[in-house]
Amino acid sequence: MRTIKLYISFFIILGIITSCTKVIDLKLGNVSGQLVIEGNVTQVPGPQYIKLSRNVAFTSTNTYPAVSGATVSVTDSLGNIYPFTESPAGTYSIPSMAGKTGNTYTMTVVTGGKTYTAKSTMPGFVHLDSITSRASFFNTSKNLRQVTVHFQDPAGIPNQYRFVLYVNSVQVKSVFAFNDDFSDGRYSNIDLIENDIDIHPGDTAKVEMQCIDKPIYTYWYTLMQQDPNGPGGGVTPSNPPTNITPTTLGYFSAHTTQTETFIVK
Repeated sequence: MRTIKLYISFFIILGIITSCTKVIDLKLGNVSGQLVIEGNVTQVPGPQYIKLSRNVAFTSTNTYPAVSGATVSVTDSLGNIYPFTESPAGTYSIPSMAGKTGNTYTMTVVTGGKTYTAKSTMPGFVHLDSITSRASFFNTSKNLRQVTVHFQDPAGIPNQYRFVLYVNSVQVKSVFAFNDDFSDGRYSNIDLIENDIDIHPGDTAKVEMQCIDKPIYTYWYTLMQQDPNGPGGGVTPSNPPTNITPTTLGYFSAHTTQTETFIVK
């Protein structure tokens, strides 16, 4: 069967997804001191990290006080327990661990007399073929560029993706979360449109592609809806739908990851 190439611009896919995804009303405010958990387990052998902090008021700087002294662990589908140790303050890690696609991982965090848990299932790996650049839609007069990712979506399998973009080693704040509801089995070319950092020819761009499960997709998609210049790797003092129980800010994600770097042309 002939491969169908699908060009997906940011506004097209955002409009399509919005038409079939419930819009979640986020309440922003100046509430501070809530626990923030940012947990990630990937298929890449090596250290895995879970970070604990307290949020600050929305009008304050994005400096989050670390939460120390917690007991943190991850359990896999086979019952193996992986204890995480703290170093530096608020960052809990295990030096050698690799997640496996199809496995469900359970995070347990005990802090402040409460136990927080979250489950995430690692999806199958989807290969990132390449990343390219071309003239920006909105800033042609400044000779600016935008980044496009290219990959083959597997047919017959629901897939959700998150992309993290770095320009000259600085992470772009915009959030990029997409699914394959209207592109299942097709070759995808997705523009990572942002207005946070100007991208010029000669800049170094790096893209991380994550294959994420549906609850984590909902988390990142909600942040993308809320603000095109959202955290893209951090947590704002809003309350997007989390997979953590009891409810607190943050997420726990078991996902595959792949990173590609190139010089912008």
